Amino acid sequence: MKKNGGIKRLLIANRGEITCRIVATCRAMGIETVTVFASDDKDLPHARAGDFAVLLEGTNLSETYLNIQKLLAAARASGADAIHPGYGFLSENARFAEAVTKARLIFVGPPAKVIALMGDKGESRKLCQSIGVPTVPGYDGAAKDIKQITKEAEKIGYPVLVKALAGGGGKGMRIVESAKELASALESACSEAGNAFGDDRLLLEKYLVRPRHIEVQVFSDTHGNHLHLFERECSIQRRYQKIVEESPAPELPEKTREKMVKTAITITSHIGYVGAGTVEFIMDSTGEFYFLEMNTRLQVEHPVTEMVTGFDLVQWQIDVANGKKLPVTQKDIKQNGHAVEVRLYAEDPDKEFLPAPGTLHAFSPPHLPHVRSENGYKSGNVVSASYDPMIAKLAAWGLTREEAINRLHNALSQTHVSGVINNRAFLMRVLEHEDFRAGKTSTDFIAKHKKALLEAHYSDDEIASLAAAYLLFGSATTQATTESKTEYSAWTAGLR
Repeated sequence: MKKNGGIKRLLIANRGEITCRIVATCRAMGIETVTVFASDDKDLPHARAGDFAVLLEGTNLSETYLNIQKLLAAARASGADAIHPGYGFLSENARFAEAVTKARLIFVGPPAKVIALMGDKGESRKLCQSIGVPTVPGYDGAAKDIKQITKEAEKIGYPVLVKALAGGGGKGMRIVESAKELASALESACSEAGNAFGDDRLLLEKYLVRPRHIEVQVFSDTHGNHLHLFERECSIQRRYQKIVEESPAPELPEKTREKMVKTAITITSHIGYVGAGTVEFIMDSTGEFYFLEMNTRLQVEHPVTEMVTGFDLVQWQIDVANGKKLPVTQKDIKQNGHAVEVRLYAEDPDKEFLPAPGTLHAFSPPHLPHVRSENGYKSGNVVSASYDPMIAKLAAWGLTREEAINRLHNALSQTHVSGVINNRAFLMRVLEHEDFRAGKTSTDFIAKHKKALLEAHYSDDEIASLAAAYLLFGSATTQATTESKTEYSAWTAGLR
């Protein structure tokens, strides 16, 4: 740690909206910021959002945002004394955290050994089992012999979930309904996991039918204080990735909530956690919940927690990294009202949510009371096939869940996006759906309501806008549509 006890200049080892988000808090704290950017990102908002900017030379991720040595060199060259990893990229990479510390820089995150422990799904399962935390029935022996794995799958009972031991974001995951599907699922999951994480080990879990995905925001400091900031509901997902998140979780019995947050604190206390983290649970239809995994970083959906608790989690991260105690005790943290967030993507819901890269001819999020918009792009930017296609995320707060949903729906209706195929209308249909309004959410929500959610419903205004967009940008729009069919190289292996 620095002798003067405080971060003066922070390098943000990331891109897009999370970089801009961290810059905003640093500016309020009087901390200078250094942003990094690849050459194809030079016109994006994050590239020049900070006080200083460093170009990462290279033509692919391994040469730019995933290159540990280049990031450390950028920190040294810019005079940064700390690094914030954001989320995705190297945020849960223990080697990066260790390298930052060895370079005598402050890493804004947990210790490398904790990242390594909780980043291995097999080891984290074993740890939770050892301290009495319930886990989904499964097999994490990482065996590759098909006969052994088939035997273990039969013990668990179909359907089973084949899952990568490392990483996340849905990579290396397959639902297997019967023994005849197992071999091909293992082969494809193993290949995908190896390509995404450099680790092709797999585990098996019992696949719970129509479960809910609920997570607990946790925070710890170096003085032994472990807090939670309640839960978030993250069950609305496509391709195993969240697109709608909210807090508090709807229709969650108070006794279950209390037990869940207490379980999360049991884990952080046992492992000596430090910083921001999220303990994720899966809950079945009976209300029983099981440990799923722990993300040792800030989450994409942290704004909804901030909106209902009133705390700045990035400021807490920096304060904890500076060795300070958490500013409140557990009794000071309350849930006030309700918040809902959606992720606006350049993707085609009608084509299995395939990314749809292209040029954003126009993008204008709304500026409304109780609505928060965090954007990674502006009009004229290119949404590249090389990165996650999230354009922005919008969150709304209300005294009630209904008020929050209505405000978010209105915000989406006033968000203008042209030039790329996107999921704005799809998200609006999710928010309109009677089951969502009733709090009846589960991870199969989109599959269950596929027809209603994917049907094209265009208002007169939308038809007029589409016609105008075609007249103005016809060829470019056609190009964007064509590009959406190309192969996609995702960066968000750990983005959940």
